[in-house]
Amino acid sequence: MNFPILTVATFLPLVGALWILFINKKKEEKIKQIALITAIGSFVISLPLFFNFNLKTHEFQFREMVPWIREFGISYHVGIDGISLFLFLLTSFLTCLAILASWTVKERVKEYMVSMLVLTTGMLGVFISLDLFLFYVFWELMLIPMYLIIGIWGGPRRIYATVKFFIYTMAGSVLMLLAILAIHTLNYNATGEHTFDLLQLYRLDIPMGIQFWLFLAFFFAFAIKVPMFPFHTWLPDAHVEAPTAGSVILAGVLLKMGTYGFVRFSLPLFPYASHQFVPIIAWLAIIGIIYGALVAMVQQDLKKLIAYSSVSHLGFVMLGIFVFNIQGLEGSILQMVNHGLSTGALFLLVGMLYERRHTRMISDFGGLAKQVPVFTVFFMIVTFSSIGLPGLNGFVGEFLILLGTFKTNVLYAALATTGVIFSACYMLWMFQRVMFNKLSNKKNQNMADVNIREWAIILPIIILIFWIGIYPKPIISRLDVSVTHLLSQVDEKYKKTAIRVEEEKKKLVLKGDTLWK
Repeated sequence: MNFPILTVATFLPLVGALWILFINKKKEEKIKQIALITAIGSFVISLPLFFNFNLKTHEFQFREMVPWIREFGISYHVGIDGISLFLFLLTSFLTCLAILASWTVKERVKEYMVSMLVLTTGMLGVFISLDLFLFYVFWELMLIPMYLIIGIWGGPRRIYATVKFFIYTMAGSVLMLLAILAIHTLNYNATGEHTFDLLQLYRLDIPMGIQFWLFLAFFFAFAIKVPMFPFHTWLPDAHVEAPTAGSVILAGVLLKMGTYGFVRFSLPLFPYASHQFVPIIAWLAIIGIIYGALVAMVQQDLKKLIAYSSVSHLGFVMLGIFVFNIQGLEGSILQMVNHGLSTGALFLLVGMLYERRHTRMISDFGGLAKQVPVFTVFFMIVTFSSIGLPGLNGFVGEFLILLGTFKTNVLYAALATTGVIFSACYMLWMFQRVMFNKLSNKKNQNMADVNIREWAIILPIIILIFWIGIYPKPIISRLDVSVTHLLSQVDEKYKKTAIRVEEEKKKLVLKGDTLWK
């Protein structure tokens, strides 16, 4: 029997959480060490997924399948392909850094670390689930620990932010659950078999009228999670009030679940409806790109600025997904990873500033480059990464998305490109106000530069930023087969449904002629 690598990597954080429950809450240092060890263990165990990944097949790899509730066709079915591989690795990687960044947490350390580890298992499970019921369980599992992390360890308006986050997410989740049950029923009516297995449901031919409503149900769940304009209003509040690690996980991983959901579920299950909704989604994505950038430009709070920049960046991701070509889709998946790295690093750096000065307002800083030169260099690299400077990771993803969009619709590409210009404006302006000018504020004159723990947090991200920017081939090559197969699968089902829709239209026209005569 092969080693169940996905299961062990996914549930090791949960084991760590259970272990911590039996430790005296006064032993805070030991609790933190256990949390970090289990997070690192999960990441190390998941590394063979990258090195042993077969580049020649579109089939899901490292699969594990165990019947769970046979009566309803529910199974513990997990596996990864090129699309989910890097999101899985990103999640386990960022969790290690988020826990290391939480070393300064002093209040209810035991409960905090348990929440972080349970959240990690939920996030990892979402990216490997090949059973819709299992997917929904992991999707909901994430909600409670994130609710607690923002609600207990957040800022002054944490209750408001938490309730808003919870209501938005739950509303989308309920709609998605209804859609999942509808798909299960449709499949049973068509085949006589109870199943939630995603690979079997991919073969289900859903009529156009039903596709439309099911697509909408999934759309609201995923669009809220992305978040797309105009479903984004929960994000700035949640980011501002969340502790540093919460913001890192929220921006680095949780937002990607929405975009991942579109790729994994909406496109292959509802290909015809996905094509029909392209104009609406593309315009919402473009509005999000420009609106997010313009609002980010006028923010005074560093966290809010980064939150709105996420709305803009994820607009690019959405646009790339719905242009239905290999460049756009590969660029979008790569950009999910890039955004997780660059925005996660920005939140970590802002968290370091906050620990020193207890403020995030841009006006409270200025001239920091003279006082904290190493920190400034890190901040500059991550800022350039977020802008998409050539040679850094952000450039590769945005270039592929714009290339794919240009091939499909020149107007969409031209409008989206303005987001790149706005992004450079607000990020460089922010960097200038924080790092340059006179070091006039006396409270900034005693700031310490990066310590060893902070080096350990930021340096791995900096290495990945350069690696992906200079040599993205190891990632692109693992995406190629899976993305090509997904697009051909969607295209084939779309054409089949389109032919049927045209035939039905002709029949209706003929009937109309007959009735008229």
